[in-house]
Amino acid sequence: QVQLVESGGGLAQAGGSLRLSCAASGRTFNTYAMGWFRQAPGKEREFVATISWSGGNTYYVDSVRGRFTISRNSAKNTVYLQMNSLKPEDTAVYHCAADFAPGDTYSRSEYEYNYWGQGTQVTVSS
Repeated sequence: QVQLVESGGGLAQAGGSLRLSCAASGRTFNTYAMGWFRQAPGKEREFVATISWSGGNTYYVDSVRGRFTISRNSAKNTVYLQMNSLKPEDTAVYHCAADFAPGDTYSRSEYEYNYWGQGTQVTVSS
């Protein structure tokens, strides 16, 4: 079992930056992949980024590639999402999630993830 707690959300202006953190506890951190998803009002939950347990493999949705960076720190049991060049369309509740699938891989499908955090609100003003 894993507990996930997000932090770092808030209000930013377009073009600005925020860094989200997701602190994990429970199962050994470097044995599972992590992902970030977001859900805007009235829209379905959307994949944003994912990182394998080793940190060696990452993948991003096209709309954030080159602006967002996912990383993980095993010493702190934390995964990060650095968000630069923010746009109003990035406004959403951001959730981190843990994927227990074997192997040093990752998934873009929310159905592959086993545990979810409560989410943190990101609002980008124009």
